[in-house]
Amino acid sequence: MTQISRDDVQHLAQLSSLALGDDEIDSLRADIENILGYVEQLGGLDTSGVEPTYQVTDLENVWRDDTIDDYGIDRAALIALAPDSMADQIKVPKVL
Repeated sequence: MTQISRDDVQHLAQLSSLALGDDEIDSLRADIENILGYVEQLGGLDTSGVEPTYQVTDLENVWRDDTIDDYGIDRAALIALAPDSMADQIKVPKVL
């Protein structure tokens, strides 16, 4: 089983910008050791005959096809409706 020291927990707390008291450090040290022990147990399981599961809900992509619909109006007609344009672009006031 992996042993976690108080210094390890304090280092993790520092990386996470957490301020921990002495009792919290001891509690977290025990929790982290339990979690790592459980992960070690899972690592010992024989999964040689188990197929990997990548998607468990059987959902499929529901997005529509990415097609351009111009609604029968061409670009030049839309730009002509703008109050001011230049080089096929609509000019707008500067916003700073």
